[in-house]
Amino acid sequence: MELLKKNIHMNRIKCKSNVQLTLDDDYNVPDVKPDIDKIIKEQGTVHIQDITPSNGRFSIKGGLDFTVLYLSEDEEHPVHSIKGVLAFEEIVNMDSACEEDDIRVEWELDDMTTSLINSRKINVKAIISLDFAAEDVSDEEAAIGVSDDDEVEYQNKEIDITELVLSKKDTYRIKDEIAISLGKPNVAEILYSEFELQNMDTRLLENQVSLKGDLRVFLLYTGDTQEEQIEYYDMQVPINGTVECDGCSDYMISDINMDIITKDLQVKPDDDGEERILDLEVVLELDMKIYEEEKLEVLSDLYSVNWELEPIRKEASYKNLLLRNNSKVRLLESITLEQGQPPILQICNASGFIKIDNKEIVENGIMVEGILEVQLLYIAEEDRRPLGAVKGMIPFSQLVEIKDIMPDSTYDMRASIDQLNTLMVSGDEVEVKASINLDTIVFNTVKESIITEIENKGSLMEKIKDLPSMVAYTVDDGDTLWTIAKEFYTTVDDIKEMNHLETDRVKKGEKLLLIKAVDTVLE
Repeated sequence: MELLKKNIHMNRIKCKSNVQLTLDDDYNVPDVKPDIDKIIKEQGTVHIQDITPSNGRFSIKGGLDFTVLYLSEDEEHPVHSIKGVLAFEEIVNMDSACEEDDIRVEWELDDMTTSLINSRKINVKAIISLDFAAEDVSDEEAAIGVSDDDEVEYQNKEIDITELVLSKKDTYRIKDEIAISLGKPNVAEILYSEFELQNMDTRLLENQVSLKGDLRVFLLYTGDTQEEQIEYYDMQVPINGTVECDGCSDYMISDINMDIITKDLQVKPDDDGEERILDLEVVLELDMKIYEEEKLEVLSDLYSVNWELEPIRKEASYKNLLLRNNSKVRLLESITLEQGQPPILQICNASGFIKIDNKEIVENGIMVEGILEVQLLYIAEEDRRPLGAVKGMIPFSQLVEIKDIMPDSTYDMRASIDQLNTLMVSGDEVEVKASINLDTIVFNTVKESIITEIENKGSLMEKIKDLPSMVAYTVDDGDTLWTIAKEFYTTVDDIKEMNHLETDRVKKGEKLLLIKAVDTVLE
């Protein structure tokens, strides 16, 4: 006789590490650009170029891509921008057991500042946090039955588990051409741009994942006019497509993270030869985990009326989905210009960055603390300084309510900006209203004693031959037909048949006639 087993797939963090990088370098203004009089704002994005494991460590190469908007002393064309890259390479310690695994990297730009050394040189400083994790798929076996079950009585119990169906990465490419609206001049030079995913929704289909939402693109440019005025353009690019995902179905549970990994925006001429067509290409990376909830019947006990069997047990751990929660944090704050900044005439762009400082499992939830950094780019009232920028920090704390969460529960949380609206109160004050989504998926750990093997210690004939063939038994507290049948070497079906029982339920004090099943075999 052998156990019938089922493999249950689960993902686990095999190794993890983190490191904080400090970048500090000087950057020369290209010869084709005018001198810098004042820095307006900076923007930074981290890219990971290569990860190479070696002897319990791995090297990571990448860079900080930055853009700096600045004012020159040229009164006719005061606003300009420069772009550059600060490369980095770091050795990170990680368990040697993870050398062959795929290392997942999450980055956060904790701080970035630029300062003017002289009119032809700037200093760029940045602090970058890198979190590394090596995930693998582990299998936990569970016995679900017994072969040759004619000689074995066995009992199953039902447990709720959430099994990992697949874990994969893929990309989705967005290509589009957008014509500048008629009220705007042609593009002479792109000064600054931002890309942001909005209202993204993912749904599982048969062997596909559906993507819907918007790509917001903000563009600041110099108009191709005699005055070369500063212009800005805000556009929404609809996203509606699918990504292949073999093995998924619409009833499964998805945990999908999306990030913009490459972006490119170029200007090209329209049919009339005028620079009015924005040619954009953006690549999204999708980190997908697909789960399936299942009620699994696992073997809980067994015995034989002919053989002395001893089940060998071990404690196994399974994941079970506790809750999927999308909690909202609503914020209201005012941002005031610093002394010396030009007054606001019109806000042209508002962007936000969420920094989570702490996450902690507490009673009935997860306490989250963080900051929403808001950056405003605005048209100023002063002609000499036509563009300005201001930053504001809005702290927040939120209890993501999750009933029955345990200290050893595992979770994945993604923070995103749902809405970010601004209202000018005066020339030096702006009211900011924001809404943050905290999309959280939580798993509890289910620990079960499972049977892994059966040890057959031989025939029961000698051991029980002198026991009475028939017993009158009175049901006691805690008794079930299973425990009674196992104790008296009979079967549940035989007890029910002999006592004309229609169900497996028995009550304390109930009288049962028990016949030793092994006698029937001996005869």
